[in-house]
Amino acid sequence: MEFFTQLADFFRPLWGLWLMLLFGAIIAWVMWPSKKRNKDMESHAQIPFRDQD
Repeated sequence: MEFFTQLADFFRPLWGLWLMLLFGAIIAWVMWPSKKRNKDMESHAQIPFRDQD
Protein backbone atom coordinates (compact mmCIF):
# COMPACT_ATOMS: atom_id res chain seq x y z
CA MET A 1 0.00 0.00 0.00
CA GLU A 2 2.90 2.35 0.68
CA PHE A 3 4.08 1.84 -2.89
CA PHE A 4 0.83 3.32 -4.21
CA THR A 5 1.06 6.23 -1.82
CA GLN A 6 4.55 7.00 -3.05
CA LEU A 7 3.42 6.61 -6.64
CA ALA A 8 0.51 8.99 -6.06
CA ASP A 9 2.83 11.50 -4.38
CA PHE A 10 5.14 11.31 -7.41
CA PHE A 11 2.41 11.82 -10.03
CA ARG A 12 0.29 14.40 -8.18
CA PRO A 13 2.38 17.44 -9.29
CA LEU A 14 2.31 16.23 -12.90
CA TRP A 15 -1.49 16.56 -13.28
CA GLY A 16 -1.20 20.26 -14.11
CA LEU A 17 1.37 19.55 -16.79
CA TRP A 18 -0.70 16.66 -18.18
CA LEU A 19 -3.84 18.83 -18.39
CA MET A 20 -1.94 21.69 -20.06
CA LEU A 21 -0.52 19.28 -22.65
CA LEU A 22 -3.96 17.81 -23.27
CA PHE A 23 -5.49 21.27 -23.66
CA GLY A 24 -2.70 22.31 -26.05
CA ALA A 25 -3.17 19.15 -28.13
CA ILE A 26 -6.91 19.78 -28.43
CA ILE A 27 -6.35 23.40 -29.47
CA ALA A 28 -3.70 22.34 -32.00
CA TRP A 29 -6.03 19.69 -33.45
CA VAL A 30 -8.85 22.21 -33.82
CA MET A 31 -6.69 24.92 -35.34
CA TRP A 32 -4.58 22.67 -37.59
CA PRO A 33 -5.36 23.38 -41.24
CA SER A 34 -7.17 20.55 -42.96
CA LYS A 35 -9.21 20.78 -46.13
CA LYS A 36 -11.83 18.29 -45.00
CA ARG A 37 -12.20 19.82 -41.55
CA ASN A 38 -12.22 23.32 -43.04
CA LYS A 39 -15.12 22.33 -45.29
CA ASP A 40 -16.99 20.85 -42.32
CA MET A 41 -16.36 23.94 -40.17
CA GLU A 42 -17.56 26.25 -42.94
CA SER A 43 -20.73 24.17 -43.21
CA HIS A 44 -21.26 24.32 -39.45
CA ALA A 45 -20.62 28.07 -39.42
CA GLN A 46 -23.46 28.61 -41.89
CA ILE A 47 -26.09 26.83 -39.74
CA PRO A 48 -27.45 30.04 -38.12
CA PHE A 49 -27.89 31.65 -41.53
CA ARG A 50 -29.84 28.83 -43.17
CA ASP A 51 -33.43 29.55 -44.05
CA GLN A 52 -35.82 27.52 -41.89
CA ASP A 53 -38.87 27.58 -44.20
